[in-house]
Amino acid sequence: MVRCRVFVIYQFSGEIMLKKICVGLITVLAVIQGLGGLEGGSAEVVMLLLALAGVVYGIVGVDAEDATAYCVVALAVGAAAHADVLSHIHVVGEYLDAILDPAVVALYSGVASILVMRTYNRLMG
Repeated sequence: MVRCRVFVIYQFSGEIMLKKICVGLITVLAVIQGLGGLEGGSAEVVMLLLALAGVVYGIVGVDAEDATAYCVVALAVGAAAHADVLSHIHVVGEYLDAILDPAVVALYSGVASILVMRTYNRLMG
């Protein structure tokens, strides 16, 4: 009985650690892409890594059956990034917009993975 509890605690803490790693990776990659001004293949690799990290976070970090809050945040951040709202802040606004744009890729990738998980759950019963 004790082994089962230890395994459940270990599995739960592993999920929490994976969520933290995904959030940290998304943050670092968004800053690199937004401020680094990467050109050519490097920019494409960073965007691919952002999309993959977003998919992993969507699978591990969000409950597919109750994803309303995550979807609303993703839509709000995407709308803010598209409208370039932060560029109205003097001096740093353009940099914040440049960081927000790649972060939206990760958020939208998470929404896509939620859609796939919900569809799978509906099909499998």
